[in-house]
Amino acid sequence: MPAATSDLHNPPTATRLRHSRGALAHSVSASTWRRALEVRPADATVAASLRVGAAAALVFVGCGLLDLRQYVGFAVLGALASAFARHEPMVRVAAKVTLVGVLVVAFVAGGGLLALARVPMWAEVALMSVGAAVAAMSVSAFRITGPGPVILVFAATAAAGYVTAPGDLVHVCSAAAIGAAVGLLAQTAPLLVLPLGPARLAVARALSAVAALDRGGSVEPARVAIVHAREKVALSGVRGGDARHHRDLIALLDEAEAAVDDWTAGDRTRLLDVVGHEAELRKIKRRSIIFDHSAEVGVSALPRPEGFLATGMSGLRSRAVLDNAARIALASACAGWFAAAAGLASPLWASMGAMAAMQGVSYAMTVQRGIQRLLGNVGGAVIGALLIAAGLGYWATALVIVAFQVSAEVMAARNYALTSLVVTPMALLMVGLGVHLSPEIGVSRIVDTLIGVTIGVVVAAVTISRSDLQHLHTSTDADQPTDRRSSSRVAAM
Repeated sequence: MPAATSDLHNPPTATRLRHSRGALAHSVSASTWRRALEVRPADATVAASLRVGAAAALVFVGCGLLDLRQYVGFAVLGALASAFARHEPMVRVAAKVTLVGVLVVAFVAGGGLLALARVPMWAEVALMSVGAAVAAMSVSAFRITGPGPVILVFAATAAAGYVTAPGDLVHVCSAAAIGAAVGLLAQTAPLLVLPLGPARLAVARALSAVAALDRGGSVEPARVAIVHAREKVALSGVRGGDARHHRDLIALLDEAEAAVDDWTAGDRTRLLDVVGHEAELRKIKRRSIIFDHSAEVGVSALPRPEGFLATGMSGLRSRAVLDNAARIALASACAGWFAAAAGLASPLWASMGAMAAMQGVSYAMTVQRGIQRLLGNVGGAVIGALLIAAGLGYWATALVIVAFQVSAEVMAARNYALTSLVVTPMALLMVGLGVHLSPEIGVSRIVDTLIGVTIGVVVAAVTISRSDLQHLHTSTDADQPTDRRSSSRVAAM
């Protein structure tokens, strides 16, 4: 059929409606829900998770001994900055974790000011939704990996529910700032001892991607992993006795790249040689002997990484970042207003549910995160209600929260439902440290999450890009478009 005739019978509005209907059908298919329960493999999670737990534990001990227990929840929120920018070189950890800490304090201050202004709930939801958009833009534009911008909105929500006087605002902001400083210390201290640790891990992962070629893997992921590793090595810099190991890592990446070229030509000899170094690089060591330096080892030049601020400012002007921020603001506002109209006690939790669901890089990922958050929140709310009913004391609560935090970090890369299962009771216990909660709060949390996830998925379906086709690979709805070509990911986060 000629293009003009096709356009006549399939105007853009009709095409978008069919695409949105197909997207909604995908969200309720059995295969989609089954995939949400899959547990993915992950590496290098324990040490990073323990650092986050150590930061939280230090804050709990300090506030407990100094009799500042009413502010410990905000200090722990600040300490969660240590959960961001894991496996990054020192220069990036310092910049990104500091920025997250500043944002946490800013959002705590914003939530506290909203409480002092005593704005009506509809306006509070609207302003928090704008804050959600700003949080999403900041994290995405500056490429800050970690728990995501929902932590910033949670910090603002907690302050809005706690602050009743200007003095409270000063105290909670100070607690968040101190916690953020502890989080920064927890993230950077290990890098003082193992400055090339992130570079070693990045090279090990690149070798793993190269090794996958021999198991039927494709060339593109291997090349991408090598480029990523080169950037990490370049950012790690060289100091003193680490110069030789730094040079070895570059040479190893050169060998890995040559191994990929040889493999594409049908020769796997070099591939078998180079991937054998992966196990050594995954050991927690300052340096390893990889090449014989009795002879000079030639290495290629490393790329010059783009500056952190330049990357962030460019990202803030990105159309994809701005569009996603607008979608998050819309979903958050709609969820919060719906919850408020329904008479629920915590409409802002519904807003957070919508925001968390929409942090996926594609519609398929948005649906998966929404399902996982819903399932995790249901189980987590029950656990939280039981713990609240048990009437745990300060130290017992601190121990449980730290254990939940470490567990959440270990599970974060494996399955978001398992992460939500422990994050939900942790969040409820943290809120309970500042204000009295009853076990019935678990029911409210479930309902708010259901509203947030549902509205988030609907908004994502209505605003889906026509180039976002990932969900079509597994959907069977008859009304879906028939174009099943490889999808292009939408930069949503």
